[in-house]
Amino acid sequence: MNDSALLHAFNITKSYSGVQALKGASFELRAGEVHALIGENGAGKSTLIKIVAGAAQADGGEITLNGRSIAHNSPRLAKSLGVAAIYQQPALFPDLTVAENIALGLEPAGLWRRIDWSERRRRAAELLGLVGARMDIDAYAGDLTMPQQQLVEIARAAGAEAKILIMDEPTASLAEEDAQNLFRVIRRLCAQGAGIIYVSHRLEELAVIADRVTVLRDGCTIETKLMAEVNFGELIQLMVGRELSAVFPKRTVELGGVVLELRRLVCRAAGVSGVSLSLRAGEILGLAGLVGAGRTELAGTIFGLTPPDSGEILLRGMPVRITSPAQAIACGIAYLPEDRLRHGVIPAMPVSANITLASLARLSRFGSMDFRREREIAVDYARRFAIRTPAIFARVSTLSGGNQQKVALSRWLATKPSVLILDEPTQGIDVGAKSEIHALMCDLAAQGAAILMISSELPEILGMSDRIAVMRGRTIGGTLNRSEATQAKILALALGHRN
Repeated sequence: MNDSALLHAFNITKSYSGVQALKGASFELRAGEVHALIGENGAGKSTLIKIVAGAAQADGGEITLNGRSIAHNSPRLAKSLGVAAIYQQPALFPDLTVAENIALGLEPAGLWRRIDWSERRRRAAELLGLVGARMDIDAYAGDLTMPQQQLVEIARAAGAEAKILIMDEPTASLAEEDAQNLFRVIRRLCAQGAGIIYVSHRLEELAVIADRVTVLRDGCTIETKLMAEVNFGELIQLMVGRELSAVFPKRTVELGGVVLELRRLVCRAAGVSGVSLSLRAGEILGLAGLVGAGRTELAGTIFGLTPPDSGEILLRGMPVRITSPAQAIACGIAYLPEDRLRHGVIPAMPVSANITLASLARLSRFGSMDFRREREIAVDYARRFAIRTPAIFARVSTLSGGNQQKVALSRWLATKPSVLILDEPTQGIDVGAKSEIHALMCDLAAQGAAILMISSELPEILGMSDRIAVMRGRTIGGTLNRSEATQAKILALALGHRN
Protein backbone atom coordinates (compact mmCIF):
# COMPACT_ATOMS: atom_id res chain seq x y z
CA MET A 1 0.00 0.00 0.00
CA ASN A 2 1.30 3.46 -0.88
CA ASP A 3 2.27 5.60 2.15
CA SER A 4 0.18 8.53 0.87
CA ALA A 5 -2.91 6.38 0.39
CA LEU A 6 -6.07 7.75 1.99
CA LEU A 7 -7.96 4.59 1.04
CA HIS A 8 -6.87 1.05 0.33
CA ALA A 9 -9.47 -1.59 -0.54
CA PHE A 10 -8.14 -5.06 -1.26
CA ASN A 11 -9.93 -8.16 -2.61
CA ILE A 12 -13.42 -6.87 -1.74
CA THR A 13 -16.31 -9.30 -2.26
CA LYS A 14 -20.07 -8.70 -2.04
CA SER A 15 -23.20 -10.54 -3.19
CA TYR A 16 -26.88 -9.58 -3.34
CA SER A 17 -29.63 -12.22 -3.57
CA GLY A 18 -27.28 -14.71 -5.11
CA VAL A 19 -25.75 -12.23 -7.60
CA GLN A 20 -22.02 -11.70 -7.06
CA ALA A 21 -21.60 -7.91 -7.39
CA LEU A 22 -17.91 -7.89 -6.40
CA LYS A 23 -15.60 -10.88 -6.86
CA GLY A 24 -12.33 -9.50 -5.53
CA ALA A 25 -12.11 -5.81 -6.38
CA SER A 26 -9.17 -3.66 -5.27
CA PHE A 27 -8.80 0.13 -5.30
CA GLU A 28 -6.41 2.72 -3.91
CA LEU A 29 -6.81 6.48 -3.47
CA ARG A 30 -3.92 8.84 -2.72
CA ALA A 31 -3.99 12.32 -1.23
CA GLY A 32 -4.24 15.06 -3.86
CA GLU A 33 -5.35 12.84 -6.74
CA VAL A 34 -8.47 12.28 -8.80
CA HIS A 35 -8.80 8.52 -9.30
CA ALA A 36 -11.45 7.59 -11.86
CA LEU A 37 -13.46 4.39 -11.37
CA ILE A 38 -15.07 3.13 -14.56
CA GLY A 39 -16.83 0.06 -15.93
CA GLU A 40 -20.04 -1.09 -17.55
CA ASN A 41 -23.30 -0.99 -15.62
CA GLY A 42 -23.29 -3.97 -13.29
CA ALA A 43 -19.47 -4.04 -13.14
CA GLY A 44 -19.60 -3.28 -9.39
CA LYS A 45 -18.73 0.44 -9.22
CA SER A 46 -21.76 1.49 -7.16
CA THR A 47 -21.33 -1.45 -4.79
CA LEU A 48 -17.67 -0.63 -4.19
CA ILE A 49 -18.26 3.03 -3.41
CA LYS A 50 -21.19 2.17 -1.11
CA ILE A 51 -18.88 -0.13 0.83
CA VAL A 52 -16.26 2.62 1.12
CA ALA A 53 -18.94 5.08 2.30
CA GLY A 54 -20.33 2.58 4.83
CA ALA A 55 -23.70 2.31 3.11
CA ALA A 56 -23.09 -1.40 2.47
CA GLN A 57 -21.03 -4.08 4.21
CA ALA A 58 -18.45 -6.12 2.34
CA ASP A 59 -18.65 -9.91 2.61
CA GLY A 60 -14.87 -10.19 2.50
CA GLY A 61 -11.65 -8.29 1.88
CA GLU A 62 -9.72 -5.52 3.64
CA ILE A 63 -10.39 -1.76 3.87
CA THR A 64 -8.05 0.87 5.28
CA LEU A 65 -9.23 4.50 5.65
CA ASN A 66 -6.69 7.18 6.57
CA GLY A 67 -4.35 4.50 7.90
CA ARG A 68 -7.02 2.80 10.03
CA SER A 69 -8.04 -0.78 9.30
CA ILE A 70 -11.84 -1.02 9.14
CA ALA A 71 -13.51 -4.26 10.20
CA HIS A 72 -17.14 -3.06 10.14
CA ASN A 73 -17.75 0.18 8.27
CA SER A 74 -20.80 2.40 8.73
CA PRO A 75 -21.89 5.81 7.39
CA ARG A 76 -21.12 7.42 10.77
CA LEU A 77 -17.64 5.86 10.97
CA ALA A 78 -16.81 6.68 7.35
CA LYS A 79 -17.90 10.30 7.86
CA SER A 80 -15.77 10.60 11.01
CA LEU A 81 -12.79 9.44 8.96
CA GLY A 82 -13.38 12.13 6.31
CA VAL A 83 -15.44 10.26 3.72
CA ALA A 84 -18.24 12.09 1.90
CA ALA A 85 -20.29 10.68 -0.99
CA ILE A 86 -22.30 12.36 -3.72
CA TYR A 87 -24.39 9.69 -5.41
CA GLN A 88 -25.81 9.78 -8.93
CA GLN A 89 -29.32 10.50 -7.62
CA PRO A 90 -29.28 13.51 -5.24
CA ALA A 91 -30.48 12.73 -1.71
CA LEU A 92 -32.01 16.03 -0.67
CA PHE A 93 -35.08 16.68 1.47
CA PRO A 94 -37.60 18.14 -1.01
CA ASP A 95 -39.58 20.14 1.58
CA LEU A 96 -36.50 21.87 3.02
CA THR A 97 -34.80 24.89 1.49
CA VAL A 98 -31.43 24.85 -0.22
CA ALA A 99 -29.83 26.47 2.84
CA GLU A 100 -31.44 23.94 5.19
CA ASN A 101 -30.29 20.98 3.08
CA ILE A 102 -26.72 22.27 3.02
CA ALA A 103 -26.80 22.79 6.80
CA LEU A 104 -27.74 19.15 7.44
CA GLY A 105 -24.66 17.28 8.52
CA LEU A 106 -22.55 20.45 8.70
CA GLU A 107 -24.00 22.19 11.75
CA PRO A 108 -23.60 20.70 15.23
CA ALA A 109 -26.58 18.72 16.49
CA GLY A 110 -28.37 19.36 19.77
CA LEU A 111 -31.92 19.40 21.05
CA TRP A 112 -31.67 22.89 22.56
CA ARG A 113 -29.25 24.37 20.06
CA ARG A 114 -30.30 27.77 18.75
CA ILE A 115 -30.09 28.15 14.98
CA ASP A 116 -28.25 31.17 13.64
CA TRP A 117 -30.35 31.64 10.50
CA SER A 118 -28.32 34.50 9.06
CA GLU A 119 -25.08 32.50 9.44
CA ARG A 120 -26.75 29.42 7.93
CA ARG A 121 -27.85 31.41 4.89
CA ARG A 122 -24.45 33.12 4.58
CA ARG A 123 -22.62 29.78 4.72
CA ALA A 124 -24.97 28.23 2.13
CA ALA A 125 -24.42 31.15 -0.24
CA GLU A 126 -20.66 30.89 0.26
CA LEU A 127 -20.56 27.16 -0.53
CA LEU A 128 -22.82 27.53 -3.56
CA GLY A 129 -20.52 30.28 -4.83
CA LEU A 130 -17.55 27.97 -4.29
CA VAL A 131 -19.00 25.40 -6.71
CA GLY A 132 -20.18 28.06 -9.16
CA ALA A 133 -23.91 27.50 -8.51
CA ARG A 134 -26.40 30.29 -9.05
CA MET A 135 -29.69 29.64 -7.27
CA ASP A 136 -32.02 30.95 -4.57
CA ILE A 137 -30.89 29.61 -1.18
CA ASP A 138 -34.50 29.92 0.06
CA ALA A 139 -35.93 27.77 -2.75
CA TYR A 140 -37.29 24.34 -1.81
CA ALA A 141 -35.08 21.47 -2.95
CA GLY A 142 -38.09 19.70 -4.47
CA ASP A 143 -38.52 22.60 -6.90
CA LEU A 144 -34.95 22.40 -8.21
CA THR A 145 -33.89 20.80 -11.46
CA MET A 146 -31.68 17.72 -11.39
CA PRO A 147 -28.50 19.76 -12.19
CA GLN A 148 -29.32 22.21 -9.40
CA GLN A 149 -29.86 19.39 -6.90
CA GLN A 150 -26.48 17.90 -7.80
CA LEU A 151 -24.77 21.25 -7.24
CA VAL A 152 -26.38 21.54 -3.79
CA GLU A 153 -24.99 18.10 -2.88
CA ILE A 154 -21.54 19.09 -4.12
CA ALA A 155 -21.68 22.32 -2.09
CA ARG A 156 -22.62 20.37 1.06
CA ALA A 157 -19.74 17.93 0.55
CA ALA A 158 -17.32 20.82 0.03
CA GLY A 159 -18.51 22.32 3.32
CA ALA A 160 -17.79 19.06 5.15
CA GLU A 161 -14.09 19.41 4.23
CA ALA A 162 -13.92 15.73 3.37
CA LYS A 163 -10.55 14.09 2.78
CA ILE A 164 -12.07 11.32 0.64
CA LEU A 165 -14.80 12.60 -1.67
CA ILE A 166 -16.78 10.10 -3.76
CA MET A 167 -18.44 11.59 -6.86
CA ASP A 168 -20.83 9.27 -8.73
CA GLU A 169 -21.62 10.73 -12.18
CA PRO A 170 -21.34 14.34 -10.92
CA THR A 171 -21.58 15.92 -14.38
CA ALA A 172 -24.36 13.70 -15.78
CA SER A 173 -26.94 16.50 -15.59
CA LEU A 174 -24.62 19.53 -15.71
CA ALA A 175 -24.19 21.99 -18.56
CA GLU A 176 -20.66 22.54 -19.88
CA GLU A 177 -20.17 25.74 -17.86
CA ASP A 178 -21.30 24.05 -14.63
CA ALA A 179 -19.05 21.05 -15.34
CA GLN A 180 -16.03 23.32 -15.79
CA ASN A 181 -16.87 25.06 -12.49
CA LEU A 182 -17.00 21.62 -10.83
CA PHE A 183 -13.59 20.71 -12.25
CA ARG A 184 -12.14 23.90 -10.75
CA VAL A 185 -13.60 22.98 -7.36
CA ILE A 186 -12.15 19.45 -7.64
CA ARG A 187 -8.68 20.80 -8.41
CA ARG A 188 -8.92 23.18 -5.44
CA LEU A 189 -9.89 20.31 -3.11
CA CYS A 190 -7.03 18.15 -4.38
CA ALA A 191 -4.58 21.01 -3.86
CA GLN A 192 -5.71 21.03 -0.23
CA GLY A 193 -4.85 17.33 0.14
CA ALA A 194 -8.19 15.67 -0.54
CA GLY A 195 -8.55 12.60 -2.75
CA ILE A 196 -11.44 12.24 -5.21
CA ILE A 197 -13.00 8.95 -6.33
CA TYR A 198 -14.55 9.98 -9.64
CA VAL A 199 -17.14 7.63 -11.16
CA SER A 200 -18.21 8.61 -14.67
CA HIS A 201 -19.39 7.16 -17.97
CA ARG A 202 -18.23 10.27 -19.81
CA LEU A 203 -14.83 8.93 -20.76
CA GLU A 204 -13.89 12.07 -22.67
CA GLU A 205 -13.83 14.13 -19.46
CA LEU A 206 -11.48 11.76 -17.65
CA ALA A 207 -8.51 13.01 -19.66
CA VAL A 208 -9.31 16.50 -18.33
CA ILE A 209 -9.78 15.72 -14.65
CA ALA A 210 -8.36 12.28 -13.70
CA ASP A 211 -4.82 11.36 -12.64
CA ARG A 212 -5.35 7.58 -12.55
CA VAL A 213 -8.09 5.25 -13.72
CA THR A 214 -9.20 1.84 -12.46
CA VAL A 215 -11.40 -0.38 -14.62
CA LEU A 216 -13.90 -2.83 -13.12
CA ARG A 217 -15.48 -5.64 -15.14
CA ASP A 218 -17.85 -8.31 -13.82
CA GLY A 219 -17.04 -7.41 -10.21
CA CYS A 220 -13.26 -7.65 -10.66
CA THR A 221 -10.51 -5.05 -10.95
CA ILE A 222 -9.12 -5.39 -14.47
CA GLU A 223 -6.37 -2.79 -14.41
CA THR A 224 -5.22 0.52 -12.88
CA LYS A 225 -3.32 2.92 -15.12
CA LEU A 226 -2.10 6.49 -15.25
CA MET A 227 -4.67 8.47 -17.20
CA ALA A 228 -1.95 9.92 -19.41
CA GLU A 229 -0.98 6.42 -20.56
CA VAL A 230 -4.36 5.28 -21.97
CA ASN A 231 -6.66 6.48 -24.72
CA PHE A 232 -10.42 6.30 -25.26
CA GLY A 233 -10.30 3.10 -27.31
CA GLU A 234 -8.12 1.24 -24.79
CA LEU A 235 -10.48 2.15 -21.93
CA ILE A 236 -13.49 0.88 -23.86
CA GLN A 237 -11.75 -2.41 -24.62
CA LEU A 238 -10.79 -2.85 -20.94
CA MET A 239 -14.38 -2.10 -19.86
CA VAL A 240 -16.24 -4.39 -22.23
CA GLY A 241 -13.56 -7.01 -22.86
CA ARG A 242 -13.94 -6.67 -26.61
CA GLU A 243 -13.55 -4.18 -29.44
CA LEU A 244 -16.45 -1.77 -29.67
CA SER A 245 -16.87 -0.92 -33.35
CA ALA A 246 -19.29 1.98 -32.96
CA VAL A 247 -20.86 3.79 -30.02
CA PHE A 248 -23.25 5.44 -32.49
CA PRO A 249 -24.36 2.69 -34.92
CA LYS A 250 -26.58 5.03 -36.92
CA ARG A 251 -28.25 3.50 -39.98
CA THR A 252 -29.94 5.31 -42.82
CA VAL A 253 -33.55 4.20 -43.23
CA GLU A 254 -36.25 5.33 -45.63
CA LEU A 255 -38.43 7.91 -43.91
CA GLY A 256 -42.19 7.69 -44.00
CA GLY A 257 -44.85 10.35 -43.63
CA VAL A 258 -45.14 12.92 -40.85
CA VAL A 259 -46.35 11.18 -37.67
CA LEU A 260 -46.16 14.06 -35.18
CA GLU A 261 -46.48 17.75 -35.95
CA LEU A 262 -46.52 20.72 -33.57
CA ARG A 263 -47.89 24.04 -34.77
CA ARG A 264 -47.11 27.14 -32.69
CA LEU A 265 -47.51 25.18 -29.45
CA VAL A 266 -47.75 27.34 -26.31
CA CYS A 267 -47.89 26.22 -22.68
CA ARG A 268 -47.56 29.01 -20.12
CA ALA A 269 -47.27 26.59 -17.17
CA ALA A 270 -44.26 24.87 -18.76
CA GLY A 271 -42.87 28.00 -20.37
CA VAL A 272 -43.12 26.55 -23.89
CA SER A 273 -43.49 29.36 -26.40
CA GLY A 274 -44.62 28.97 -30.02
CA VAL A 275 -42.92 25.67 -30.83
CA SER A 276 -43.35 24.26 -34.33
CA LEU A 277 -41.69 21.07 -35.54
CA SER A 278 -42.45 17.83 -37.39
CA LEU A 279 -41.35 14.23 -36.90
CA ARG A 280 -41.54 11.53 -39.57
CA ALA A 281 -41.84 7.77 -39.34
CA GLY A 282 -38.37 6.20 -39.17
CA GLU A 283 -36.76 9.48 -38.15
CA ILE A 284 -34.65 10.26 -35.10
CA LEU A 285 -35.03 13.97 -34.41
CA GLY A 286 -32.44 15.22 -31.94
CA LEU A 287 -33.54 18.01 -29.61
CA ALA A 288 -30.54 20.00 -28.39
CA GLY A 289 -30.14 23.15 -26.33
CA LEU A 290 -28.63 24.51 -23.14
CA VAL A 291 -29.97 23.62 -19.69
CA GLY A 292 -33.14 25.66 -19.16
CA ALA A 293 -33.90 25.99 -22.87
CA GLY A 294 -37.21 24.12 -22.43
CA ARG A 295 -36.50 20.69 -23.93
CA THR A 296 -37.89 18.62 -21.03
CA GLU A 297 -40.80 21.04 -20.63
CA LEU A 298 -41.72 20.58 -24.30
CA ALA A 299 -41.67 16.79 -23.87
CA GLY A 300 -44.01 17.12 -20.88
CA THR A 301 -46.42 19.25 -22.89
CA ILE A 302 -46.55 16.76 -25.76
CA PHE A 303 -47.14 13.92 -23.29
CA GLY A 304 -49.99 15.72 -21.50
CA LEU A 305 -48.20 16.42 -18.22
CA THR A 306 -48.70 20.15 -18.78
CA PRO A 307 -51.37 20.51 -21.51
CA PRO A 308 -50.87 23.32 -24.04
CA ASP A 309 -52.83 26.57 -23.86
CA SER A 310 -52.82 27.14 -27.61
CA GLY A 311 -51.41 25.79 -30.83
CA GLU A 312 -51.95 22.36 -32.33
CA ILE A 313 -50.67 18.81 -31.95
CA LEU A 314 -51.31 16.66 -35.03
CA LEU A 315 -50.88 12.89 -35.29
CA ARG A 316 -50.72 11.68 -38.89
CA GLY A 317 -52.31 14.92 -40.00
CA MET A 318 -55.24 14.80 -37.56
CA PRO A 319 -55.49 17.36 -34.70
CA VAL A 320 -55.58 15.79 -31.22
CA ARG A 321 -56.03 17.30 -27.79
CA ILE A 322 -53.83 15.64 -25.19
CA THR A 323 -54.58 16.67 -21.62
CA SER A 324 -53.14 13.70 -19.72
CA PRO A 325 -50.48 10.98 -20.06
CA ALA A 326 -53.28 8.39 -20.39
CA GLN A 327 -54.52 10.18 -23.52
CA ALA A 328 -50.98 10.40 -24.87
CA ILE A 329 -50.46 6.65 -24.39
CA ALA A 330 -53.80 5.95 -26.08
CA CYS A 331 -52.58 8.05 -29.02
CA GLY A 332 -49.42 5.94 -29.32
CA ILE A 333 -47.03 8.39 -27.63
CA ALA A 334 -44.48 7.12 -25.08
CA TYR A 335 -42.18 9.24 -22.92
CA LEU A 336 -39.02 8.07 -21.15
CA PRO A 337 -38.24 10.85 -18.62
CA GLU A 338 -34.83 12.17 -17.62
CA ASP A 339 -35.02 11.31 -13.90
CA ARG A 340 -35.53 7.55 -13.90
CA LEU A 341 -35.84 7.11 -10.10
CA ARG A 342 -38.47 9.84 -9.62
CA HIS A 343 -40.42 9.34 -12.83
CA GLY A 344 -39.02 6.40 -14.81
CA VAL A 345 -39.32 3.40 -12.50
CA ILE A 346 -40.89 2.49 -9.16
CA PRO A 347 -37.88 1.12 -7.22
CA ALA A 348 -39.92 -0.82 -4.63
CA MET A 349 -41.84 -2.77 -7.30
CA PRO A 350 -40.48 -5.84 -9.11
CA VAL A 351 -38.96 -5.76 -12.57
CA SER A 352 -41.99 -7.53 -14.09
CA ALA A 353 -44.51 -5.02 -12.73
CA ASN A 354 -42.38 -2.06 -13.83
CA ILE A 355 -42.07 -3.35 -17.39
CA THR A 356 -45.83 -3.86 -17.79
CA LEU A 357 -47.06 -0.86 -15.78
CA ALA A 358 -48.00 1.18 -18.85
CA SER A 359 -49.70 -1.81 -20.51
CA LEU A 360 -52.15 -2.82 -17.77
CA ALA A 361 -55.20 -2.23 -19.98
CA ARG A 362 -54.00 -5.00 -22.30
CA LEU A 363 -53.15 -7.34 -19.43
CA SER A 364 -56.38 -7.15 -17.48
CA ARG A 365 -59.95 -8.13 -18.23
CA PHE A 366 -62.96 -7.46 -16.02
CA GLY A 367 -60.55 -6.38 -13.28
CA SER A 368 -58.53 -9.61 -13.39
CA MET A 369 -54.79 -9.42 -14.12
CA ASP A 370 -53.18 -11.89 -16.52
CA PHE A 371 -50.03 -12.57 -14.49
CA ARG A 372 -48.86 -15.28 -16.88
CA ARG A 373 -48.80 -12.80 -19.75
CA GLU A 374 -47.08 -10.24 -17.51
CA ARG A 375 -44.29 -12.71 -16.83
CA GLU A 376 -43.94 -13.56 -20.52
CA ILE A 377 -43.60 -9.88 -21.49
CA ALA A 378 -41.13 -9.19 -18.67
CA VAL A 379 -38.96 -12.20 -19.55
CA ASP A 380 -38.99 -11.20 -23.22
CA TYR A 381 -37.78 -7.64 -22.59
CA ALA A 382 -35.30 -8.71 -19.93
CA ARG A 383 -33.75 -11.05 -22.50
CA ARG A 384 -33.85 -8.55 -25.40
CA PHE A 385 -32.24 -5.78 -23.36
CA ALA A 386 -29.87 -8.05 -21.39
CA ILE A 387 -31.25 -6.70 -18.11
CA ARG A 388 -29.03 -8.04 -15.33
CA THR A 389 -31.40 -9.14 -12.57
CA PRO A 390 -31.47 -12.24 -10.35
CA ALA A 391 -35.16 -12.70 -11.28
CA ILE A 392 -37.97 -10.74 -12.92
CA PHE A 393 -39.60 -10.58 -9.49
CA ALA A 394 -36.59 -8.79 -7.96
CA ARG A 395 -37.13 -5.19 -6.91
CA VAL A 396 -35.87 -2.59 -9.37
CA SER A 397 -34.06 -0.87 -6.48
CA THR A 398 -31.60 -3.80 -6.42
CA LEU A 399 -30.49 -3.17 -10.03
CA SER A 400 -27.69 -0.94 -11.26
CA GLY A 401 -28.53 2.43 -12.82
CA GLY A 402 -28.09 1.18 -16.37
CA ASN A 403 -30.35 -1.80 -15.79
CA GLN A 404 -32.98 0.45 -14.22
CA GLN A 405 -32.87 2.55 -17.40
CA LYS A 406 -33.39 -0.57 -19.51
CA VAL A 407 -36.43 -1.47 -17.39
CA ALA A 408 -37.85 2.03 -17.88
CA LEU A 409 -37.35 1.83 -21.65
CA SER A 410 -38.89 -1.65 -21.76
CA ARG A 411 -42.05 -0.32 -20.09
CA TRP A 412 -42.70 2.14 -22.90
CA LEU A 413 -41.73 -0.16 -25.75
CA ALA A 414 -44.23 -2.68 -24.38
CA THR A 415 -46.99 -0.18 -25.26
CA LYS A 416 -46.00 -0.45 -28.98
CA PRO A 417 -45.74 3.35 -29.47
CA SER A 418 -45.58 5.10 -32.83
CA VAL A 419 -43.94 8.18 -31.25
CA LEU A 420 -41.18 7.66 -28.70
CA ILE A 421 -39.85 10.63 -26.71
CA LEU A 422 -36.50 9.84 -25.06
CA ASP A 423 -35.20 12.41 -22.55
CA GLU A 424 -31.47 11.79 -21.93
CA PRO A 425 -31.83 8.07 -22.77
CA THR A 426 -28.19 7.18 -22.04
CA GLN A 427 -27.49 9.50 -19.12
CA GLY A 428 -25.42 7.68 -16.50
CA ILE A 429 -25.08 4.58 -18.68
CA ASP A 430 -21.78 2.95 -19.62
CA VAL A 431 -20.42 2.97 -23.14
CA GLY A 432 -21.37 -0.64 -23.85
CA ALA A 433 -24.98 -0.10 -22.78
CA LYS A 434 -25.05 3.15 -24.76
CA SER A 435 -24.15 1.26 -27.90
CA GLU A 436 -26.90 -1.28 -27.19
CA ILE A 437 -29.57 1.39 -26.66
CA HIS A 438 -28.43 3.31 -29.74
CA ALA A 439 -28.66 0.11 -31.79
CA LEU A 440 -32.16 -0.46 -30.41
CA MET A 441 -33.16 3.06 -31.42
CA CYS A 442 -31.97 2.33 -34.95
CA ASP A 443 -34.00 -0.90 -34.98
CA LEU A 444 -37.11 0.94 -33.83
CA ALA A 445 -36.61 3.62 -36.48
CA ALA A 446 -36.19 0.94 -39.15
CA GLN A 447 -39.54 -0.50 -38.00
CA GLY A 448 -41.20 2.90 -38.56
CA ALA A 449 -41.12 4.46 -35.08
CA ALA A 450 -40.76 8.24 -34.89
CA ILE A 451 -38.21 9.14 -32.19
CA LEU A 452 -37.70 12.50 -30.50
CA MET A 453 -34.37 12.28 -28.62
CA ILE A 454 -33.44 14.92 -26.06
CA SER A 455 -29.75 14.88 -25.17
CA SER A 456 -27.19 17.19 -23.59
CA GLU A 457 -24.34 15.22 -25.15
CA LEU A 458 -23.47 16.75 -28.51
CA PRO A 459 -21.64 13.62 -29.77
CA GLU A 460 -24.87 11.66 -29.18
CA ILE A 461 -26.97 14.32 -30.91
CA LEU A 462 -24.62 14.38 -33.90
CA GLY A 463 -24.12 10.63 -33.99
CA MET A 464 -27.75 9.50 -33.79
CA SER A 465 -29.94 12.24 -35.33
CA ASP A 466 -31.35 12.51 -38.84
CA ARG A 467 -32.20 16.14 -38.09
CA ILE A 468 -31.42 18.36 -35.11
CA ALA A 469 -33.80 20.95 -33.64
CA VAL A 470 -32.10 23.40 -31.29
CA MET A 471 -34.12 25.05 -28.52
CA ARG A 472 -33.38 28.48 -27.13
CA GLY A 473 -35.61 30.62 -24.91
CA ARG A 474 -38.33 27.91 -24.73
CA THR A 475 -38.82 27.76 -28.50
CA ILE A 476 -37.07 26.31 -31.55
CA GLY A 477 -34.07 28.45 -32.45
CA GLY A 478 -33.31 26.56 -35.65
CA THR A 479 -33.10 23.15 -37.31
CA LEU A 480 -30.11 21.46 -38.95
CA ASN A 481 -29.89 18.47 -41.30
CA ARG A 482 -27.50 15.69 -40.34
CA SER A 483 -25.15 16.49 -43.22
CA GLU A 484 -24.67 20.12 -42.19
CA ALA A 485 -24.68 19.80 -38.40
CA THR A 486 -21.56 20.46 -36.33
CA GLN A 487 -20.99 21.13 -32.65
CA ALA A 488 -20.18 24.75 -33.47
CA LYS A 489 -23.43 25.26 -35.40
CA ILE A 490 -25.53 23.66 -32.67
CA LEU A 491 -23.95 25.83 -29.98
CA ALA A 492 -24.36 28.93 -32.13
CA LEU A 493 -28.11 28.28 -32.43
CA ALA A 494 -28.37 27.47 -28.71
CA LEU A 495 -26.73 30.80 -27.88
CA GLY A 496 -28.80 32.74 -30.40
CA HIS A 497 -26.04 33.33 -32.95
CA ARG A 498 -26.84 32.62 -36.58
CA ASN A 499 -24.08 32.23 -39.13
